Amino acid sequence: MTTKRRKIGLALGGGAARGWVHLGIIRALETHGIKPDVVCGTSIGALVGAAYVTHCHTDFEKWVLSLRKRDIAGLLDFTVSGGGLIEGDRLMKYLRTHIDERISIENLEIPFAAVATELTTGNEVWFQTGNLLEAIRASISLPGLFTPVYQNDKWLADGALVNPVPVSVCRALGAERVIAVDLNSHLYGRVFKAKPAAKPHVESEARSETKSGNGVKRWFNNSMANMFDNNKRRVEPGLFDVLSRSVYIMQDRITRSRMAGDPPDVLLRPDMSDIGLLDFDRAAESIAKGVDCVERHLPMLDVIQH
Repeated sequence: MTTKRRKIGLALGGGAARGWVHLGIIRALETHGIKPDVVCGTSIGALVGAAYVTHCHTDFEKWVLSLRKRDIAGLLDFTVSGGGLIEGDRLMKYLRTHIDERISIENLEIPFAAVATELTTGNEVWFQTGNLLEAIRASISLPGLFTPVYQNDKWLADGALVNPVPVSVCRALGAERVIAVDLNSHLYGRVFKAKPAAKPHVESEARSETKSGNGVKRWFNNSMANMFDNNKRRVEPGLFDVLSRSVYIMQDRITRSRMAGDPPDVLLRPDMSDIGLLDFDRAAESIAKGVDCVERHLPMLDVIQH
């Protein structure tokens, strides 16, 4: 008597440039004969998941490995209006060279869903039908970075606002065992980097010395200032620091809350703490982290196949 293998779902989480780790995870899973029957993704997870279910992830991986900072800059069409810094048209135009723009989600061989957020109501939106590339564009609309998109009479933004790691979506699509990938679990504790201090001008120092009367008086003045300056060791975060850290915190808190009620069978948490929100040119490092993460969890992954 044989036991029928249970359907495996792969929930790929959001995390901007850290999402290239999904490619390493998918590669390693395939190496060990683990092929998901259902794939769901949020944000960058939706993009990589779409590449997988359309069987173009190998070529897609070659492309991301070739990305350099100048290439990334060429894909970003900045805008001063529209609710975000990047319009996203250039990126989508380039993605059409990898993913057929005529593909509909309901016609895919592997059940797939992309998660987005309706800005007006805050509702979670699951793309299970319709144009695949349009679903990806909605799912990756990170607030403050990409402009939201208007589809089906709704303004849509990044799915990570409501469901950063879509375990629940995998189960709804029939997965009996879920492998989830969380990219935001190792991001606390990083300090803000200080900008190099400007060297004081020699003439300014001499003038200050003369104005203060003598070196002792200057030393006294500086000491008193330092004594009452509680922020002398503080490094002020920049605009992008605030934006990226806020996204990290939001996604991590929501992920913890969602998984408390609906935990995956296997949770993969690669350490992506050194990969920034827009470090898309560091794909090789991210992919290697994904492969390593799977190797370390092989005993758990072997169990869920039976």
